[in-house]
Amino acid sequence: ILLTIVPFRLLTTWSQGSLSIGGGGLLRQRLLVGAMKLNPEEMRREGAGQLLGRVIESEVVELLALSGGLAAGLACFESLVAAVVLGLGAGGAGHVLLFIAWIALAVTLAWRYSVARAAWTQSRLSMTHKLVENMTGHRTRLTQESPAQWHRAEDSALDEYLRLSARMDHANLLLTALVPRGWLLLGIAGLGPAFLAAHSSPTALAVGLGGVILAWQSLRRFVAGAGQLAGAGISWKQVAPLFHAAARVEESGASAMANVVSEHATVLEAQDVGFRYQDRGEPVLRGVDLQIKQGDWLLLEGSSGGGKSTLASLLAGLRVPGSGLLLAGGLDRQTLGSRGWQRRMACAPQYHENHVFSATFHFNLLMGRHWPPTQADIVEAQEICCELGLGPLLERMPAGMDQMVGESGWQLSQGERSRMYIARALLQGGEMVILDESFAALDPETLRQALECVLRRSRTLLVVAHP
Repeated sequence: ILLTIVPFRLLTTWSQGSLSIGGGGLLRQRLLVGAMKLNPEEMRREGAGQLLGRVIESEVVELLALSGGLAAGLACFESLVAAVVLGLGAGGAGHVLLFIAWIALAVTLAWRYSVARAAWTQSRLSMTHKLVENMTGHRTRLTQESPAQWHRAEDSALDEYLRLSARMDHANLLLTALVPRGWLLLGIAGLGPAFLAAHSSPTALAVGLGGVILAWQSLRRFVAGAGQLAGAGISWKQVAPLFHAAARVEESGASAMANVVSEHATVLEAQDVGFRYQDRGEPVLRGVDLQIKQGDWLLLEGSSGGGKSTLASLLAGLRVPGSGLLLAGGLDRQTLGSRGWQRRMACAPQYHENHVFSATFHFNLLMGRHWPPTQADIVEAQEICCELGLGPLLERMPAGMDQMVGESGWQLSQGERSRMYIARALLQGGEMVILDESFAALDPETLRQALECVLRRSRTLLVVAHP
C-alpha cells in the first residue's frame, strides 16, 4: 500500500504542473488581448507604475491561483473524510463537532490574514507606482527638488510598508502555526474522555487517532491553499480589468471592404462630429464638418487646448466620436472595422504619446507593416531615413538599421526621435498621413528637408501645428 504512494505522487505532480503551465499560458494570452483592447483614455488615467503593478500581479495570479485552488479543493475532500473517520472513532459526534468548530476558527484566521495581505499589497503597489514615477522623472527631481526632500516620501512609505508587513506576518503566523498544530493537541485531548472510559475499545481509539491525523493533514493543506488563494484573489482585483477587456467586441468590419483600396475622390469626411471626455462637462469638439480629398495638403493650426490633437486622434481612429458621422473613402468605421480604418489613416501622434521600443531601429520603423519585413521594406525605410536627414545617424550607429536604440529611444535626440516617428507613419502606407506636432523639435533646415520628404511621400496629408 505504501509503495502506491510513489506513482500517485508522481501523477499528482505531473498533472498539477501540466494544469499550471496550460492554464497560465491561456491566462497570459487573454491578458495580452485585453491589454491591446484598452482604449487610450484608460491607459492615460493610470501611471506607468500602476500598469507595471498589474503586470506583476498577473504572474502572482498564475502562480498562486492554480496551486492554491488544487490545495484548497483537496483539503475540503480530506476534511470530509476526516470528519467521517472521527465520527466512527471513539470520540463520536462530539469529536466531529469539535473539528467543525476548529475549521470555523481556521476560516476566521484565514479571513484576517486575507485582509492584512490586501492592505500590504496595496501599499506595495503604491510604492511600485511612486518608484517608477520617480525613476522616470529622475532628472527633473535632481534639478528642481531640494536634496533634503528626495527621500522623505520614500521613508514614510517604507515605514508604512514595514508596519503592514509586520501585521500580515503576525496574521500568517497565527494561521500557519496555530491551526494545524493546535488541532493536533486539541484532537488528541478530545480522545481523553473516551480513553479514560472503560468501555472504549482499542480499535475505536485507533480509528479516532487516525481521524485526528487525517484532520491535521487536511488543515495543513487548507492553510497552504488558503494563503495562496488569498494572494491570488487580491492580485485578481488588479488583473481583472485586463481580463474582462479581452471580451470586448472589436469592430472587425467586412474584411473584403477593409482590404479594398478606395477609388473614392473623398479620402475622409466628417459630418457634425462631436467629442466629449468622460471627466469633462463641456464637449471638446462640437459640430465639426470636414472634407479631405485625394491629394489635399492641409495645415491645422490653433491655440493649445483647442482640440487639435483630439480631432487628429478621431480622424486617425484612435478615438470614437460621441456624435456625428466619420467616413473614410465613403465607408464608416463599422464597415471598415477599427483595424481597417487605422490601416487607411497613418498617424504620428504627439511626441509624448509616441514611443520607441527596446528593439532594433528598423523594427521601430517598420512595425506598421507585416513582420518580418522584406529586403525591399528595409531598403525603402533606409531611403526615407536619408530623405529625412537621418543618414548621419545611420552612419554613426555601428549596426546601422539593426542597431538597438534602447528603451524609449534614450540613445536618440528629440529631433531624431521625431523624424523616426514621421518615417514610421510614412512607411505604414496609408491613404492619408496625419502628423501631430511632428516638426516642433526640428531646426529650420532640418524642418525644410523633412517637409520635402513628407510632401513627396504622402498621397494626402494633414499636419497639426501651433500658429
